[in-house]
Amino acid sequence: MDTEKVLRDIEIARLAFLGASIATLGDGIAALAAGLALDALEQDFQGQNRSRNLLDGGSTQRQLDHFINELIKIRNTVG
Repeated sequence: MDTEKVLRDIEIARLAFLGASIATLGDGIAALAAGLALDALEQDFQGQNRSRNLLDGGSTQRQLDHFINELIKIRNTVG
């Protein structure tokens, strides 16, 4: 019976870890989106040429790929 309680507590801790990890990655993505929005507003205000990319598209994609890969690592660790 005591073993069942320990196993249950481990599962609860895993879920808490997974939830916190996903929330942290979500915060990173939200910060990236806020940076994109800020850059767009600054460029509009300064009247710069809109044909330029708001941010380096490759850099943004690399950051998103990094967040996704981190989430996959966490899923594999917890799973």
